[in-house]
Amino acid sequence: MIGAMKRIFYCGALILLLISGIRQSVYCQTANSDSQVFKTGLAWETKALIGDAIALAPSKHGQRRVIPILGGTFKGPKIEGTVLPMGEDWQLVRPDGDTELQARYILKTNDGYLIHVINRALLHVTGSAGKGGRYIRSVLDIEAPLNSPYDYLNHAVFLGTLTVPQLKPGEKPYVIIGVYQLQ
Repeated sequence: MIGAMKRIFYCGALILLLISGIRQSVYCQTANSDSQVFKTGLAWETKALIGDAIALAPSKHGQRRVIPILGGTFKGPKIEGTVLPMGEDWQLVRPDGDTELQARYILKTNDGYLIHVINRALLHVTGSAGKGGRYIRSVLDIEAPLNSPYDYLNHAVFLGTLTVPQLKPGEKPYVIIGVYQLQ
Protein backbone atom coordinates (compact mmCIF):
# COMPACT_ATOMS: atom_id res chain seq x y z
CA MET A 1 0.00 0.00 0.00
CA ILE A 2 2.80 2.45 0.92
CA GLY A 3 4.68 1.56 -2.29
CA ALA A 4 1.60 2.26 -4.39
CA MET A 5 1.09 5.58 -2.62
CA LYS A 6 4.74 6.53 -3.32
CA ARG A 7 4.27 5.76 -7.02
CA ILE A 8 1.11 7.86 -7.15
CA PHE A 9 2.88 10.73 -5.35
CA TYR A 10 5.96 10.66 -7.62
CA CYS A 11 3.96 10.45 -10.84
CA GLY A 12 1.58 13.17 -9.60
CA ALA A 13 4.60 15.38 -8.93
CA LEU A 14 5.85 14.60 -12.45
CA ILE A 15 2.57 15.74 -13.99
CA LEU A 16 2.78 18.98 -12.02
CA LEU A 17 6.32 19.52 -13.33
CA LEU A 18 5.21 18.92 -16.91
CA ILE A 19 2.30 21.30 -16.57
CA SER A 20 4.70 23.87 -15.08
CA GLY A 21 6.25 24.23 -18.50
CA ILE A 22 9.31 22.03 -18.38
CA ARG A 23 9.76 20.98 -22.01
CA GLN A 24 12.85 18.89 -21.53
CA SER A 25 12.95 15.21 -20.69
CA VAL A 26 11.76 14.38 -17.17
CA TYR A 27 12.41 11.14 -15.34
CA CYS A 28 9.96 9.44 -12.96
CA GLN A 29 11.67 6.86 -10.75
CA THR A 30 9.50 4.73 -8.52
CA ALA A 31 10.56 2.12 -6.01
CA ASN A 32 9.29 -0.79 -8.14
CA SER A 33 9.80 0.30 -11.78
CA ASP A 34 12.31 1.40 -14.35
CA SER A 35 12.74 5.05 -15.31
CA GLN A 36 10.25 6.50 -17.77
CA VAL A 37 11.09 9.43 -20.02
CA PHE A 38 8.27 11.86 -20.77
CA LYS A 39 8.66 14.25 -23.70
CA THR A 40 6.28 16.57 -25.47
CA GLY A 41 6.05 17.46 -29.12
CA LEU A 42 4.11 20.28 -30.74
CA ALA A 43 0.77 19.01 -32.01
CA TRP A 44 -0.44 22.43 -33.20
CA GLU A 45 -0.74 26.09 -32.36
CA THR A 46 -4.10 27.84 -32.35
CA LYS A 47 -4.83 31.52 -32.88
CA ALA A 48 -8.31 31.88 -31.36
CA LEU A 49 -10.24 35.12 -31.86
CA ILE A 50 -12.13 36.12 -28.73
CA GLY A 51 -15.03 38.45 -27.95
CA ASP A 52 -15.78 40.71 -25.04
CA ALA A 53 -16.02 39.08 -21.63
CA ILE A 54 -19.41 38.72 -20.01
CA ALA A 55 -19.01 39.11 -16.23
CA LEU A 56 -21.42 37.46 -13.83
CA ALA A 57 -21.97 38.83 -10.33
CA PRO A 58 -19.53 37.47 -7.71
CA SER A 59 -20.68 34.23 -6.12
CA LYS A 60 -19.61 31.96 -3.28
CA HIS A 61 -16.94 30.49 -5.58
CA GLY A 62 -15.55 33.79 -6.91
CA GLN A 63 -16.02 35.94 -10.01
CA ARG A 64 -17.16 34.20 -13.18
CA ARG A 65 -16.63 35.40 -16.74
CA VAL A 66 -17.61 33.95 -20.09
CA ILE A 67 -15.56 34.82 -23.16
CA PRO A 68 -16.96 33.92 -26.60
CA ILE A 69 -14.61 32.18 -29.03
CA LEU A 70 -15.31 33.83 -32.39
CA GLY A 71 -13.17 31.74 -34.72
CA GLY A 72 -9.53 31.46 -35.66
CA THR A 73 -7.00 29.11 -37.18
CA PHE A 74 -4.73 26.27 -36.07
CA LYS A 75 -1.72 24.61 -37.64
CA GLY A 76 0.69 21.84 -36.72
CA PRO A 77 3.01 19.34 -38.39
CA LYS A 78 0.16 16.86 -39.18
CA ILE A 79 -2.98 18.98 -38.90
CA GLU A 80 -4.41 22.40 -39.76
CA GLY A 81 -7.71 24.18 -40.19
CA THR A 82 -10.07 26.69 -38.58
CA VAL A 83 -11.66 27.25 -35.19
CA LEU A 84 -15.44 27.35 -35.59
CA PRO A 85 -17.14 30.47 -34.18
CA MET A 86 -19.20 28.67 -31.56
CA GLY A 87 -17.03 28.10 -28.52
CA GLU A 88 -16.78 29.68 -25.10
CA ASP A 89 -14.19 30.06 -22.38
CA TRP A 90 -15.76 29.91 -18.90
CA GLN A 91 -13.49 31.46 -16.30
CA LEU A 92 -13.57 31.53 -12.52
CA VAL A 93 -11.43 34.01 -10.62
CA ARG A 94 -11.05 32.26 -7.28
CA PRO A 95 -10.88 34.01 -3.90
CA ASP A 96 -7.12 33.25 -3.80
CA GLY A 97 -6.62 35.22 -7.05
CA ASP A 98 -5.94 32.29 -9.37
CA THR A 99 -8.13 31.91 -12.44
CA GLU A 100 -9.49 28.57 -13.66
CA LEU A 101 -10.40 28.47 -17.34
CA GLN A 102 -12.47 25.87 -19.14
CA ALA A 103 -12.77 26.43 -22.86
CA ARG A 104 -14.87 24.30 -25.16
CA TYR A 105 -14.67 24.70 -28.92
CA ILE A 106 -14.61 22.85 -32.24
CA LEU A 107 -11.78 22.65 -34.74
CA LYS A 108 -12.50 21.98 -38.41
CA THR A 109 -9.58 20.46 -40.30
CA ASN A 110 -8.82 21.56 -43.85
CA ASP A 111 -10.08 18.18 -45.05
CA GLY A 112 -13.45 18.61 -43.29
CA TYR A 113 -13.18 16.68 -40.02
CA LEU A 114 -14.59 18.18 -36.80
CA ILE A 115 -12.59 17.83 -33.58
CA HIS A 116 -14.07 18.65 -30.17
CA VAL A 117 -11.69 20.30 -27.67
CA ILE A 118 -12.06 20.92 -23.95
CA ASN A 119 -9.15 22.94 -22.59
CA ARG A 120 -8.83 23.30 -18.80
CA ALA A 121 -6.23 25.82 -17.66
CA LEU A 122 -4.88 27.46 -14.54
CA LEU A 123 -3.64 31.05 -14.50
CA HIS A 124 -1.51 32.12 -11.53
CA VAL A 125 0.18 35.51 -11.30
CA THR A 126 3.20 35.66 -9.02
CA GLY A 127 4.44 38.79 -7.28
CA SER A 128 2.53 41.74 -5.87
CA ALA A 129 -0.09 43.61 -7.89
CA GLY A 130 0.55 41.37 -10.90
CA LYS A 131 4.26 42.25 -11.08
CA GLY A 132 6.28 39.15 -11.57
CA GLY A 133 5.64 36.01 -13.57
CA ARG A 134 2.55 34.41 -15.01
CA TYR A 135 1.93 30.70 -14.90
CA ILE A 136 -0.59 29.55 -17.50
CA ARG A 137 -0.76 25.84 -18.32
CA SER A 138 -3.54 23.54 -19.40
CA VAL A 139 -4.64 19.97 -19.98
CA LEU A 140 -6.67 19.30 -23.11
CA ASP A 141 -9.29 16.64 -23.77
CA ILE A 142 -9.44 16.06 -27.51
CA GLU A 143 -12.17 14.07 -29.24
CA ALA A 144 -11.53 13.23 -32.89
CA PRO A 145 -13.66 11.13 -35.27
CA LEU A 146 -12.95 7.40 -35.17
CA ASN A 147 -11.37 5.90 -38.28
CA SER A 148 -10.28 9.34 -39.46
CA PRO A 149 -6.76 10.58 -40.18
CA TYR A 150 -6.96 12.23 -36.70
CA ASP A 151 -7.99 9.16 -34.69
CA TYR A 152 -4.48 9.19 -33.14
CA LEU A 153 -5.59 12.26 -31.12
CA ASN A 154 -7.98 10.00 -29.16
CA HIS A 155 -5.07 7.96 -27.84
CA ALA A 156 -2.75 10.54 -26.27
CA VAL A 157 -2.49 13.11 -23.48
CA PHE A 158 -2.16 16.79 -24.43
CA LEU A 159 -0.76 19.70 -22.43
CA GLY A 160 -1.09 23.32 -23.40
CA THR A 161 0.22 26.83 -23.07
CA LEU A 162 -1.74 30.05 -23.38
CA THR A 163 -0.32 33.37 -24.53
CA VAL A 164 -2.25 36.64 -24.47
CA PRO A 165 -0.36 38.82 -26.97
CA GLN A 166 -0.03 42.60 -26.93
CA LEU A 167 -2.47 43.78 -29.61
CA LYS A 168 -1.43 46.11 -32.41
CA PRO A 169 -3.69 49.05 -33.28
CA GLY A 170 -6.81 47.81 -35.10
CA GLU A 171 -6.10 44.17 -34.30
CA LYS A 172 -8.98 42.04 -32.98
CA PRO A 173 -8.41 40.33 -29.60
CA TYR A 174 -7.00 36.80 -29.75
CA VAL A 175 -5.04 34.25 -27.75
CA ILE A 176 -2.40 31.76 -28.82
CA ILE A 177 -2.85 28.20 -27.56
CA GLY A 178 0.12 25.86 -27.89
CA VAL A 179 -0.94 22.19 -27.85
CA TYR A 180 1.71 19.59 -27.01
CA GLN A 181 1.32 15.82 -27.21
CA LEU A 182 2.82 13.92 -24.33
CA GLN A 183 4.93 11.19 -25.96
